[in-house]
Amino acid sequence: MTDTLKPKDHAEAVAHFRAQLLGPLLVGDLDRGALRVGLAELSQKRVRPPGSALSRRYSKPTLERWYYRYKKGGVEALRPARRGDRGAARALSPAQRKLLLGIRGEFPGASAELILRTLELDGRLAPKTLSAPTLRRLFAQHGLDRRTLRRTGKAGRARRRWEASAPGVLWHADVCHGPTLTLGDTKVPVRIHAILDDASRRIMAIEVCDNEREIEMLRLMVRALRRSPRPDALYLDNGSTYSGDTLATACARVDVRLVNAQPYDPQARGKMERFWRTLRQGCLDYLGEVSSLHDVRARVLAFVEQHYHRAPHASLMGRSPATVWATHTRHALHLDEAALEKALTVRQRRRIRGDGTLSVGGVEWEAAQSFIAGSTVTIARALLETQSAPWVEYKGQRYALRPVDAKRNGKAHRRKAHRPARGIDVPFDPAGVLLASAVGRSPLELDR
Repeated sequence: MTDTLKPKDHAEAVAHFRAQLLGPLLVGDLDRGALRVGLAELSQKRVRPPGSALSRRYSKPTLERWYYRYKKGGVEALRPARRGDRGAARALSPAQRKLLLGIRGEFPGASAELILRTLELDGRLAPKTLSAPTLRRLFAQHGLDRRTLRRTGKAGRARRRWEASAPGVLWHADVCHGPTLTLGDTKVPVRIHAILDDASRRIMAIEVCDNEREIEMLRLMVRALRRSPRPDALYLDNGSTYSGDTLATACARVDVRLVNAQPYDPQARGKMERFWRTLRQGCLDYLGEVSSLHDVRARVLAFVEQHYHRAPHASLMGRSPATVWATHTRHALHLDEAALEKALTVRQRRRIRGDGTLSVGGVEWEAAQSFIAGSTVTIARALLETQSAPWVEYKGQRYALRPVDAKRNGKAHRRKAHRPARGIDVPFDPAGVLLASAVGRSPLELDR
């Protein structure tokens, strides 16, 4: 500790500087007009304020304002006031400010430097409009600084541990990007779809695919519903795999509520993310040499059934998912095949060609009933795990469709058009009837 006495902060140093600058004007009584002359002389004097590397002049109105502040409140009144709009980034327009705050809300992990650089390169923000520290202060003012986001989460409230009331009540569904396989000259991406029960952490169904289409998740859900009673809700993220109409319609028809997490908030999907980490550490990172997706599927299923379901989980107080699931007593509706087919039936108005055929899902189908050829009908099919044949709904009746077999149709017996037998004595004389009507006689009288 030194004996040197210094201003405690920059504001006090500025106040002392201003008082020294005003100097003799602050002492004693001034004659009439002397203050005006003194201020004019001071306004021509170049001085260097505290913390500045350059000297400057101050205008007469500024010096006069400082003078009367000192007279009223002393040196303390000369302290610079804290800006009321500090951190508000005054150089930004309201639209730019809204854009920056919106980007931080959607991408909370992005740094201020990254956001500024991206917007400047995109041309949405002029270079050097504001600095990264100013932007960080703007985020902090609106509760979007990293410390606040880590503490409260995106929703702006403290994140707390939560769990479904019982096994089977809530299912999570998600897709994981696995390693890319090199099979010969072809690179095949690995996409793992899974459904996890919230309360027990049990995997209800899992599948290894080469895509993440919505239909793949629908098939996985059907497989899970065939094995277990339906849940009350299905919890998904906001990816394109789950934002279409297919899953939403299917869940509504089987009376399962569809719940979507907030975008860009992986912490809200913590249970699913924790399973993916376990699967990577215990299986995907050690696949070794595999020759097909089937090999990956076999290894994933073995890991889930032989290890994951049997291993103790800290989140389950040391119990395993299989144990928790086996001891639950929830009684819920178990959907049969008829109910699943009805819930997953899609319909579309289509016109059947004149030869009784049409294309559905890239496959040519034909109707055995010739009377619906050329008609506009309702084509229906069930989006089940194993694709069933479509059918025709026409005038309240259901008619099956079958794949077109050109060879079978070529050998089919073709019936000839019906012609009346010759030699039957049936009177039919249109012209004679008209003649008899014209002369007022019967056709039989004309024959005589």
